[in-house]
Amino acid sequence: MSVHVIDEANRCLQCTNPRCRENGCPIHTNIPKMIRLFKENRMMEAAEMLFENNPLSMICSLVCNHGNQCEGNCVRGIKGEPVHISSIENYISDSCFERLDLKPAPSNGMKAAVIGAGPAGITIAIILALKGYSITVFETHDKIGGILRYGIPEFRLPKSILDRYYKKMRELGIKFRPNFSIGGSTGIKDLLNDGYKSVFIGTGAWRPRKLGVPGETFGNVFYAINYLNNPDVYELGDKVAIIGAGNAAMDVARTAIRHGSKDVVVYVRGDEVSASPEEFEYAKVDGVKFEYRKSIVRIEDDGPVFKDDENVEKLVPADSVIIAISQVPQDRIVTREKDLKLNEKGNLATDSNGETSLPGVFASGDVVTGAKTVVAAVAVSKQIAEDMDRYMKSKKD
Repeated sequence: MSVHVIDEANRCLQCTNPRCRENGCPIHTNIPKMIRLFKENRMMEAAEMLFENNPLSMICSLVCNHGNQCEGNCVRGIKGEPVHISSIENYISDSCFERLDLKPAPSNGMKAAVIGAGPAGITIAIILALKGYSITVFETHDKIGGILRYGIPEFRLPKSILDRYYKKMRELGIKFRPNFSIGGSTGIKDLLNDGYKSVFIGTGAWRPRKLGVPGETFGNVFYAINYLNNPDVYELGDKVAIIGAGNAAMDVARTAIRHGSKDVVVYVRGDEVSASPEEFEYAKVDGVKFEYRKSIVRIEDDGPVFKDDENVEKLVPADSVIIAISQVPQDRIVTREKDLKLNEKGNLATDSNGETSLPGVFASGDVVTGAKTVVAAVAVSKQIAEDMDRYMKSKKD
């Protein structure tokens, strides 16, 4: 691995106007500087720079759509193979993570609450803790990570990385309330009444989007987000039909194969998948099959029924059907807190500063935008952490 990374670093042209950073990276990681520091044997400096710019650098280096982002914009890729930027970033971030000497500012005496320990919540918690705030994270699950832990397979993102983040966050003094859902017995106003100067909502998008066809409630039908949460408890059988063509569908298909299903087919509505080229290629290598121009009509006990171009219906025998057409936010908090407004898409509404209709309550990530990428959630959350900081300082007693 190290030899490969060094070779890749040596291929970087150190462009004056780095497209990889300006055009390709949603969080504008200083890729040329990262590579330059690495080649100068100043890897800790590179790691510190990466973490300061993106607290989830180690995670994004594994799960980002690099082909459409940094690597897809590398000048080297115009006439050949782009520099494998993700491998360099991962090597640096992974090797140095435990050695990062994070020094929080002196305590400012103010508390902030973070609801949800997914990508957005982790980012907000780390940034505000470093600014001297006392942070408590409220998480519905027993462990941190959100969609990172319960929606991305182990072979793409090892759960041990999230455990390392938990330890690092504890070192920063961040407190956790696991297995605790805000919106049930406890609401946001309870947090504000208890003295939290600000509240961040980063509860993600966990409610599966329905197909809206007959048979969706049958016992042989499952949703991708539920399956990926804990695939070990499912018995899918040999023949699995997957409806959807995004990265989640690829994750489901590859996971099903790893759990013993022998005939896994992804049914695509149009002529091509919407998943990233890399994930599509990996799925094919793993043995996933693809059928195109398949419009589902209904689901029966024996499998899905599709309509072809000639309007002819055909049953495709399958032991299980998995629906993978994205997710939408849960509405538990919104239902309880009537003052929280929704936008036209039914997601939590925020202004340009990330503040909701409740003063002092901010939000970002999938609960605001619907299901998006990890790096997009981090990029927005960085700015919202600054907005929360300004807000709390303005309200200091």
